[in-house]
Amino acid sequence: MNRLQLSFACWDYDRMRALQDGRVRPEGIDLNFLSLPVEETFYRQLRHQEFDVCEMSLSSYLLTLNQDEPPFVALPVFPSRFFRHQSIYVNTAGGIDKPADLVGKRIGTPEYQMTAGVWQRGILAEEYGVPVDSVQYFTGGIEEPGRDEKIRLDLPDSISVTPIGPDQTLSEMLADGEIDAICSASQPSCFGRVPQVRHLFEDFTAVEKDYYRRTRIFPIMHTVVLRRELHERNPWIARSLTKAFTASLELAYEDLKHRNALKVMLPWLQQHLEETLDALGPGYWDYGLERNRHVLETFARYSYEQGLASRVRSPEEIVLASASDSFKL
Repeated sequence: MNRLQLSFACWDYDRMRALQDGRVRPEGIDLNFLSLPVEETFYRQLRHQEFDVCEMSLSSYLLTLNQDEPPFVALPVFPSRFFRHQSIYVNTAGGIDKPADLVGKRIGTPEYQMTAGVWQRGILAEEYGVPVDSVQYFTGGIEEPGRDEKIRLDLPDSISVTPIGPDQTLSEMLADGEIDAICSASQPSCFGRVPQVRHLFEDFTAVEKDYYRRTRIFPIMHTVVLRRELHERNPWIARSLTKAFTASLELAYEDLKHRNALKVMLPWLQQHLEETLDALGPGYWDYGLERNRHVLETFARYSYEQGLASRVRSPEEIVLASASDSFKL
């Protein structure tokens, strides 16, 4: 039987390395692994559907489900996760000392619909009394001008989102006090250069550990999608890929445990791993629907509350539960 040839675009993650170097091969599938930066992958897939399988922003994927004929289905596989308290930056000259001080302020974000921003706005609203419609949002590139939303938005009138000028960047606007904060995935270059620009949560590690202890949420940033018509023609692909992604993840876990020669360039890797396991427990990056049900439920609610998703979708509507229902993840 000929193996199915599929293109797969994804960033060069340790949890995907075994798929990239061939140690793990999906049953019946040969993957042409294309190691691409995430923004390029998202743009090319959302605009042109260039890849059979690819890494995808969880928020962008959820927005494609608003369409009459959604183009993708998602696997219960999450290559990117990130606590996002640490990625909120403020200019203290605007009188911001605590999260509640953001009410009535101007917040920059690369795209209103980006996953990091959805998590950050949801957390600020739910835990710190900063309603989504209580601030003004400004969108554009952090360091390079001209960034646009990848997906057209239809937001309620109560939410104010304004693109910045064609020659402006959010980093310089924060440095100059033209905006009061940035909610992003990346660190703006003005941080460390401009004294009044700092983290909103200075002790973000402790804040994020406490957040996990209370919510059990390690925020999902990205999932893996395949073209819907490909899935409908070959429904076995989803299960085969999910098994392979899980096997690759398990090898990445094992790499972190090696002590005779460090595979990761962190001199105190053992202590860092012990600290992570103490805070998050084993299997902290595990794939699968059930282990991540509460995370997907929270994100789906945030997306709807922020005027993005057309309705609150269940985890079963977001990812293919059948891809992992017959084996342990």
